[in-house]
Amino acid sequence: MSEHDYILKGKRVIDIEIEAAQALRATLGESFIQAIESLKSTLEQRGKIVVIGVGKSGNIGHKIAATLNSTGATTVVLNSQNALHGDLGILSDGDIVIALSSSGETAELLDLLPFIKRFQVQIIAISGKVESTLAEQADIILHTPIEREACPLNLAPTSSSTAALIMGDALAMVLLDARGFTDKDFARFHPGGSLGKALLTRVSDIMRSQQQLATVSDMCTVHDALLAMNSARTGACVILNSSGAIVGIFTHGDFVRAYAKNTSVGHQCIAEYMTTKPVTVCLDALATEALKTIRQHRVDDIVVLDQEGHLAGLIDTQDFARLKLI
Repeated sequence: MSEHDYILKGKRVIDIEIEAAQALRATLGESFIQAIESLKSTLEQRGKIVVIGVGKSGNIGHKIAATLNSTGATTVVLNSQNALHGDLGILSDGDIVIALSSSGETAELLDLLPFIKRFQVQIIAISGKVESTLAEQADIILHTPIEREACPLNLAPTSSSTAALIMGDALAMVLLDARGFTDKDFARFHPGGSLGKALLTRVSDIMRSQQQLATVSDMCTVHDALLAMNSARTGACVILNSSGAIVGIFTHGDFVRAYAKNTSVGHQCIAEYMTTKPVTVCLDALATEALKTIRQHRVDDIVVLDQEGHLAGLIDTQDFARLKLI
């Protein structure tokens, strides 16, 4: 087999799994709605989600559980083999079970079902077979059909495990939205690492203020603004009127563009070259919100306002990189 064949065969695997994902998309219907409503109701009543699966389905179950937990949906994984030896104590009345099996006939899982059904729980089956023992025992069936595995032998779980993973992600993300879960809630469950730092850091923690904040009157010249920016070591200057209200922002980029047209721009009034209605963000907002705002408006600097709408500081896009928030 040549190196070129490796690429072709790799693309074939990806194409087959894309086909599986597209087929999965077409299956979403009333049962998916029922699953979301049941999961949401369980969590609202202080119940938990219990995920079970064997083999590759068990591995996918662990990932689904991790995603649900990270979005505030209390989830545990029940080991099918250990469940009959005491781990079934994880389960309580009022919980909801997500059972994964591509064939719907996994022996270890089916052996466990009669004992699970002794509890007052609902069972959501994620399976490639709607006519299976698992599907018959489940309250809600989420069908994950595939035409073939991406394995050349059509044996190793590939397309089927991808379909189950996608279904789990769809459940978790729609459930997140249905519960009104916000980025602030997300931050509570991710305190560690760069992600946690980004989610827990607020605008007030990273903004430039006082000596690092350049401001001038709208009656000043461009040269005055450049001096203020140089003194504060920043690439932008906030323009204020006689009442102290914000009327614009002037950046290094604004100066470069103006200078290209008029080399005497330094003696001109700043009001002629500033950008009116600058992009702003609230003092108490999360840093991730400020980053999203910068990217959305494609600017390098945003003005920070306090709760009364007054100037509190300035954020430069470089501040995110300096603090390793991006």
